[in-house]
Amino acid sequence: MIIVGLVLTININAVVPVGQAGMTEEEIIDLLIAEQENEDYTTLAGILFGLGFLLVLISFGARKKKGKPVKKVEKKVEWLKHFNLKLF
Repeated sequence: MIIVGLVLTININAVVPVGQAGMTEEEIIDLLIAEQENEDYTTLAGILFGLGFLLVLISFGARKKKGKPVKKVEKKVEWLKHFNLKLF
C-alpha cells in the first residue's frame, strides 16, 4: 500500500490542471472541477500511503522476539495480608 500510494501521488502530481489567459466561464468551471478532483485524489493517495505505513508499524510491533523466553511475572500481594483478605 505504501508503494501504491507513493506511485499514485507521483502520477497525480505529474498531471496538474493549468489555466490559461482568456478562458471562458465554462473552461474556468471545468478547470476548478479538475483542480478539486486532483486535490481529492491526492488526499486519497495520502490516506492509502498512511494506512500502508500504519500496517508496517503494526506488523513490526506484533512480531515475537526470537531468542528471548517469555517470563511469567507473579506479583506479590503483601498488602492484602494485612486485611486478612483471600483472593480465591
